[in-house]
Amino acid sequence: MVYGRFRLYIWISSILYLAYFSCGFDPGDNYLIDCGSPTNTTVSNRVFIADNLASKFLSTPQNVLVNTSANSITSSVDSPLYKTARVFAETSRYTFPISQSGRHWIRFYFFPFVSGNRNLSLASFSVSTQNNVLLGDFSPNNVTVREFSVNVTSGTLVITFTPSNNSFAYLNALEVVSVPDSLITDDATSIPSGKFQGLLTQALETVARVNMGGPIVSFDNDTLGRTWVPDRSFLGQPNLAKSVSKIESVKYPPGGATSDTAPPTVYGTLTKMASEDDPNSNFNVTWDFNVDQGFQYFVRFHFCDIVSTAANQLYFNVYVDSWNVLPDFDLTSKIFGNLASACYMDFVTAVKDSSKIRVSIGPSSINNNYPNAILNGLEIMKINNSMGSLSGVGSVASSSTGHSKKNVGVIVGVSIGVLVVVIAGIICFLHRRRKVKSHGNSKIWVPLSINGSHTMGSKYSNGTTISVGSNFGYRYQFAAIQEATNNFDESWVIGIGGFGKVYKGELNDGTKVAVKRGNPRSQQGLAEFRTEIEMLSQFRHRHLVSLIGYCDEKNEMILVYEYMENGTLKGHLYGSGFPSLGWKERLEICIGAARGLHYLHTGYAKAVIHRDVKSANILLDENLMAKVADFGLSKTGPEIDQTHVSTAVKGSFGYLDPEYFRRQQLTEKSDVYSFGVVLFEVLCARPVIDPSLPREMVNLAEWAMKWQKKGQLEQIIDPVLVGKIRPDSLRKFAETAEKCLVDFGVDRPPMGDVLWNLEYALQLQEAVLLNDPEENSTNVIGELSPQVNDISNVETTALAQFETSSVDDLSGVSMSRVFSQLVKSEGSAEHYIAILQLEHEVGASLEENWLEHSLHGNI
Repeated sequence: MVYGRFRLYIWISSILYLAYFSCGFDPGDNYLIDCGSPTNTTVSNRVFIADNLASKFLSTPQNVLVNTSANSITSSVDSPLYKTARVFAETSRYTFPISQSGRHWIRFYFFPFVSGNRNLSLASFSVSTQNNVLLGDFSPNNVTVREFSVNVTSGTLVITFTPSNNSFAYLNALEVVSVPDSLITDDATSIPSGKFQGLLTQALETVARVNMGGPIVSFDNDTLGRTWVPDRSFLGQPNLAKSVSKIESVKYPPGGATSDTAPPTVYGTLTKMASEDDPNSNFNVTWDFNVDQGFQYFVRFHFCDIVSTAANQLYFNVYVDSWNVLPDFDLTSKIFGNLASACYMDFVTAVKDSSKIRVSIGPSSINNNYPNAILNGLEIMKINNSMGSLSGVGSVASSSTGHSKKNVGVIVGVSIGVLVVVIAGIICFLHRRRKVKSHGNSKIWVPLSINGSHTMGSKYSNGTTISVGSNFGYRYQFAAIQEATNNFDESWVIGIGGFGKVYKGELNDGTKVAVKRGNPRSQQGLAEFRTEIEMLSQFRHRHLVSLIGYCDEKNEMILVYEYMENGTLKGHLYGSGFPSLGWKERLEICIGAARGLHYLHTGYAKAVIHRDVKSANILLDENLMAKVADFGLSKTGPEIDQTHVSTAVKGSFGYLDPEYFRRQQLTEKSDVYSFGVVLFEVLCARPVIDPSLPREMVNLAEWAMKWQKKGQLEQIIDPVLVGKIRPDSLRKFAETAEKCLVDFGVDRPPMGDVLWNLEYALQLQEAVLLNDPEENSTNVIGELSPQVNDISNVETTALAQFETSSVDDLSGVSMSRVFSQLVKSEGSAEHYIAILQLEHEVGASLEENWLEHSLHGNI
């Protein structure tokens, strides 16, 4: 009888819900319970069922209901749902029949009031489902609603409340409501790069749901019963932001966002840059959100361009922490349709090692219109960890009381263990701090010595020892840098990066330089400054950009490089108006960059891993010779007895090795993967990530690999190259890129093999090779005949070429001629490898001689 009455109330509640949200989603399951209440409670046309009618679904050893006095409810806590509660003295469960499998909202309402001798603020408990821990050792301190989204695949949903030792659990109200399958799909874009798949199976907890530029949107104005809060309290600098509202303009395009995705009140309001008074505005609008460390987060951006008056008028950048996740974003591109069309973009962060997520929007450098950036709404949700937990402690509660007690013991044990580790960490930190203090903290930048080691520090750093090689340049005075850059004239800016701006400059002797000016207050900038000097003071190579000197006066971090007349490889491929490069020029640039990376990986006892290989970090001199630049993220490779370096994930969006991202284990093969992306970028002449394109085309590496596996890569190459690439050269080049992008680093070729393949692709482009037995083979070594008529003649010829070449040739393109000689003589792979090694050794030696002469003014 009770069960029948409950089903009747559920039916009535569903009818009312559907009537109110007639244009929204009709939930297959819709359980609303006012815990502890003897009667039904109506909240904004939603009927929460009385506690006794829900008892059919509750299994608990004790039946404890409490209610608060009228004077305990304040104006800020005026919902009738908080007037009563159900208290659980022992492990208790709600078991709900599920008629529609898939995602369900689970919302818990908590208010720690005092009733008689029962003080709910003393409660401590955990809450779990069959597969996930939702709350662990939880103690509500004030009124709160905790919202979760779980995927229910069985016919029942079991929610278990487990009191902590000598405590109890409680609940004021509960919702279990179906979610549309289309609300959260299985995949999203990983940050910093790649694709995240498997969202459908993850449990999520809502961290923030924000209506940018608009008022609070309560659950009765949202088709899915969500609450959207205003963004002002999250803004870092509210004076930089301005609100706009045009709710009546919102359109929901077919196949895009719907009113279930977010209501018109969200899409029809926004926060934008307050840039009206300054057409040269160059700042970001930033929001900060508190999160728990050790978890990944689902981040959904909601956009609707209600400020533009014409298509393609607004370009801007969107950042999550330091990652530019939507560079040069154009909301009115064909993927989103017309102006004022609602859309959203989904991302998943890496595991957070900090307690904040920072979201920013800012102007794009390619936008010739008035600088602006907008954001309409934002959702951030925590993703369960590998143990299925959203709390960070414990695992799924057992179904028996005895086991649940044991599980609580495990939770407590883990908590104590974590506490011990934290205390030990604090002791170590204090000891280290005391030790540093005893040596004295430097409050200004300490000049670096030209030879030997010195300690660099600032008021933001305890000091870092840097070993500066004797072949390094010298320290410039700040006044000299100011003069060289016309006092850092903004019109002389030739680039902007994470470290700072890069200015074109000219020294007193007429030498053209590139001056990179960092910010001494930036921890990231300090690390890059240090690493750049440490790395580039150790080596010089024809295909590595030379660091001429530095300046560390006046709390500045300034690096002075040789000037590269033709800018970046990226600029010659798209977006900067440079003339198009021919196929041979592109191959030679790739070969030069590969030489530089090969030198980094093999030139010293320990490899140097660049960690930020991308087309923007491959610079071109006046002769279009390639040089690898920007070593701020570089790391020395593993020890001889190790396979990798464990380190935090860093790199650039779109180029990052997915294996490095997943495992945080860095090897030289991470550079190889990034270089493979560059190769496809060179071939297709388009950005590696382009959100304006259809979903399957957004990621260049994925899109190009799809066509490569079809054997139809020529369908997507740069149109200016169509008909100008020999098929065999294109095939060899594409196979090389494909091998660089395999999933596992161990299966990728070393950079020396990549260099070999690119040299071969160039030879195939320049001439038809004679006596080539297997031109179509994917294995270059197999393409050279093992039958050699006169090996010694091959070696003599190749070595003679070394002896008669200039220093300039030896470190550059002369190897093309050596390679050609070997191929035409049908030389074996082993002999080419020997010659390649010899080139490396002789080249390194000659580089050193060249450096010695240059330091003494002989060159």
